Amino acid sequence: MTSDAPAQDATPVPAGHEVIQSYLRLLDGSPGVYRMLDEKGRVLYVGKARNLKKRVSNYAKPTGHTARIARMISQTTSMMFLTTKTETEALLLEQNLIKQLKPHFNVLLRDDKAFPQILLTNHEFPQIKKHRGARKEKGQYFGPFASADAVNRTLNQLQKVFLLRNCTDPMFESRTRPCLQFQIKRCAGPCVGKLSNDDYGELVSEAVNFLSGRTTKMQEELAAEMQAASEAMAFERAAMLRDRIKALTQVQQSQGINPRTVGEADVVALHMEGGQACVQVFFIRAHQNWGNRDFYPRVGNGKDPVSAGEVLQAFVGQFYDQKEPPRLILVSDPLDDQDLMEEALSDRLGRKVEIAVPLRGEKSELVANAHRNARESLARKMSETATQARLLKGVAEAFALKAPPNRIEVYDNSHIQGAHAVGGMIVAGPEGFLKSQYRKFNIKGDDLTPGDDFGMMKEVLKRRFKRLIKEDPTREEGHWPDLLLIDGGAGQVSAVHEIMVEMGVTDIPMVGVAKGVDRDHGKEEFHRRNQRPFALQRNDPVLYFIQRMRDEAHRFAIGTHRAKRAKAQGATPLDEVPGVGATRKRALLQHFGSAKAVSRAGLEDLKAVDGISESLAETIYGFFHDRA
Repeated sequence: MTSDAPAQDATPVPAGHEVIQSYLRLLDGSPGVYRMLDEKGRVLYVGKARNLKKRVSNYAKPTGHTARIARMISQTTSMMFLTTKTETEALLLEQNLIKQLKPHFNVLLRDDKAFPQILLTNHEFPQIKKHRGARKEKGQYFGPFASADAVNRTLNQLQKVFLLRNCTDPMFESRTRPCLQFQIKRCAGPCVGKLSNDDYGELVSEAVNFLSGRTTKMQEELAAEMQAASEAMAFERAAMLRDRIKALTQVQQSQGINPRTVGEADVVALHMEGGQACVQVFFIRAHQNWGNRDFYPRVGNGKDPVSAGEVLQAFVGQFYDQKEPPRLILVSDPLDDQDLMEEALSDRLGRKVEIAVPLRGEKSELVANAHRNARESLARKMSETATQARLLKGVAEAFALKAPPNRIEVYDNSHIQGAHAVGGMIVAGPEGFLKSQYRKFNIKGDDLTPGDDFGMMKEVLKRRFKRLIKEDPTREEGHWPDLLLIDGGAGQVSAVHEIMVEMGVTDIPMVGVAKGVDRDHGKEEFHRRNQRPFALQRNDPVLYFIQRMRDEAHRFAIGTHRAKRAKAQGATPLDEVPGVGATRKRALLQHFGSAKAVSRAGLEDLKAVDGISESLAETIYGFFHDRA
């Protein structure tokens, strides 16, 4: 059941509890989700209810609300409703809508990237590697780890301990001599028969045991083997076993606190102070600490209090929306609807998920440790935010802006003589660099002269603001910049100004950052349209801040360009042949040696390749010979 906003006319649009009261006669006691909208149809808040009529009637009361809720009610001009069969369904729908619509009055999780994992592939000689994203590839997954660094450190030590290969399947299958990994004793060399399938399988089993937390018995067995080898005067094997034990110990030490009584859990602790919040999450898997990550959910404007239960309720719901929860989630404070959240996560996972607030024992110590980290992280964040505010104020003074900018967009291009040209945009604001807002642009202009930096920059800015005008014409979503920084001098500024005038956007300040005399770092000149260039003092903190932003934009653009170039270098004409995927491409390259040889092959030769049917051979042959 949905209700749309009433039609607007020239008179002021009714708002507040009286408007909400008018919806009560349309509602019954069904569970469901409600949306509160303002006069422009923007969603202010998304909530779920066991009984929609009862919940909405609370908002219809003129008094008894917190300042935050009262302000939300005063802005509400219409509501929308969707009924569900159960309150659990309503909770899941609520979390989906919050993530999609990002309402102003809801608690929002702002960083929701996938966490890396370790994957042992489904292969006769499994590969061990880092994996991020959905579990699409077959194999055994271990994780999540808090960061790529945590995975890389663990993989580095695991290769020393278990000597598992990390090369790709095509590389593994094409090897005729041992690679450097074998020479430095980080791989057992199964590609060239340095050990049997069974022996390699034993190494894989040991790695699985370690990643599953069965380490004590493993180390005891290795120690006994080392002692036996030493007594038999097999000193080379004894030294190898000693190194494996040492590497195992290093892995465990790098993981920090490893709980004895908690095999699998996420530890979630919240600290709030000064209207801001930090949630610290520790990942415990197989009795091992696989790192921690801090999050800073949006909890309002800092003036209106939000309860710990509401923040954790929103965080847990949004955090596990696309992630598999563990069997146990330890939290620092009770959730508002803890039983309901348990039921929702259990239904989604297909097994029991428990959410608990431990009061004593090792579990309580884990939560206390996470809470301490949350408190310290928030203190650092608040200090950095204060410093950032001073720097933004300095930028406003340096460039004669009306107010400190909330959003600075910095642009740079990268190419090699016009080839693989890309544009990069990075974003900075009161909270530092906003990496989720970074954007890359593949330069498409066919009419551009190779190396035309002015033309490339014009294309990037045109595409950026064309999309902004389309998606946020009223500039009320917070996506419009308050300042543009362009990597370049007066020419770049003029080129960008031309595009901005063409797009009808002439009120956004724009500054070109040029290297200055001798292209020396620290002698940057700043260019503004119709004004003389100027420089800042070499020791000015604002100059360092601008340099950091310019360097970050350069790093981002260079990285994007290198990735595009590497992809192009690895491409072959076979990528364009219909019906030829990765497996058939590999078979063709192994049979003929190169893509060029495939293009010259006869029809009968193509049919002789394993996995290439008669019809596909004709397609491949026709693709290359028709082109000729």
